[in-house]
Amino acid sequence: MKLQILIPQYEESDEVVKPLLDSIAIQQNVDFADIGIIICNDGSDVFLSDELLNSYPFIVEYHKEPHRGVSATRDACFNYSTADYVMFCDADDMFFNIIGIFHILSETEKGFDSLVSTFVEETKAPHNGETVYIVHGLSDQTFVHGKVYSRQFLLDNNIRWNHSLTIHEDSFFNTLCLMLSKKPSLCNDPFYLWKWRDDSVCRHDKKYMLKTYNNMLDSNEALLGELLSRKMETEASQYFVSMVFDTYYTMNKVAWINQENQEYRVNTERRFADVFKHYKWLWDKATDEEKLYISNAVRSRSIHEGMAMESITISDWLRRIEELA
Repeated sequence: MKLQILIPQYEESDEVVKPLLDSIAIQQNVDFADIGIIICNDGSDVFLSDELLNSYPFIVEYHKEPHRGVSATRDACFNYSTADYVMFCDADDMFFNIIGIFHILSETEKGFDSLVSTFVEETKAPHNGETVYIVHGLSDQTFVHGKVYSRQFLLDNNIRWNHSLTIHEDSFFNTLCLMLSKKPSLCNDPFYLWKWRDDSVCRHDKKYMLKTYNNMLDSNEALLGELLSRKMETEASQYFVSMVFDTYYTMNKVAWINQENQEYRVNTERRFADVFKHYKWLWDKATDEEKLYISNAVRSRSIHEGMAMESITISDWLRRIEELA
């Protein structure tokens, strides 16, 4: 089998999962014998029906696992896989078009460790609530959306999901994959649709990132530990510098400057202070040239994400951070 699509399922019902499976069933110019689906139930009492699972022209495996969270459940899916390539999908998303898997299988003929594609986000316009679609470019490499991996690459490099992470967990996994990939591939044709769902907390809660940025720092810190355990000190230093600038520029975005959100800012900066104290030696290890290059890249991205003019310099901000530790 060439490709298996790995799907964690918790409380998503038949109605929620069906659009994803339907979007696979209408794929064009592919042999469905080359495609398999593995769904693992994460200890939920919401089970998918046999009627749904048996209604498709491809094999759908359904496994009931103990409740361990999304990362462990994705790993469970991977442990059942046997295909040459694997793709992790969320149960409430779907393929964007009818030739998405054709694009993926075409790339597998060339061979790759990791494939990163552009992807489409379905969201709501903040001013009127109407549905809009946003294309995320190749720079959005940490989302689980639109990524495909060689199964052997993951096995050879002992790459697994970090079971302690359940929010922003894909940042850890995908960044590690990309850092270890010796044969990466990029796809400018979007084939993944990140669908809107009204009861998805990360989509309708406007303060989701404010509330969960500490979880992002948890993911970042876990990745630093993973890189150092693999004796990748240079990569860890560059990643930490990027993490420092990303947090610094994030604190200059309008939402974080807003006085009504200062509780989130204070909590985040205190959490970051602990991380910076522990890994400051990685910051000191980087050259000024490396810091300037990384700063320019992160700043450019942050401006597009709504960053305001920096209120204090990075040096002054880090001095304040060190005082918090």
